[in-house]
Amino acid sequence: MKVLKSKITFLLLLLTLGSCGLTTVRPKLEMTYAQVAFLAAKEAGGQTLAPNLYRKAEFYYLKAKSSYKRKFFNKAKKYAILSKQFSEKAEFKAYRKKTLDSI
Repeated sequence: MKVLKSKITFLLLLLTLGSCGLTTVRPKLEMTYAQVAFLAAKEAGGQTLAPNLYRKAEFYYLKAKSSYKRKFFNKAKKYAILSKQFSEKAEFKAYRKKTLDSI
């Protein structure tokens, strides 16, 4: 009887600890959005027209990729969202500068 209880307790403990790895979801969508936004900022000329925002976007994008490779998915998601935000700002600023210069 004690052996059965200890086996059940062990199995419950094993299932509990094993399921902890399943609670974190890989941020594939956020990484994809960050990549697309970063490439759009690059195509818009963010490197020259909005260098500070572009540099921040690149920094956070590289940190997101590094965290994703190391399986720190919560950090990767946070950095990917920051990269996307800075990339969008850099793209907008680059297009705005191009438009104002052509007027």
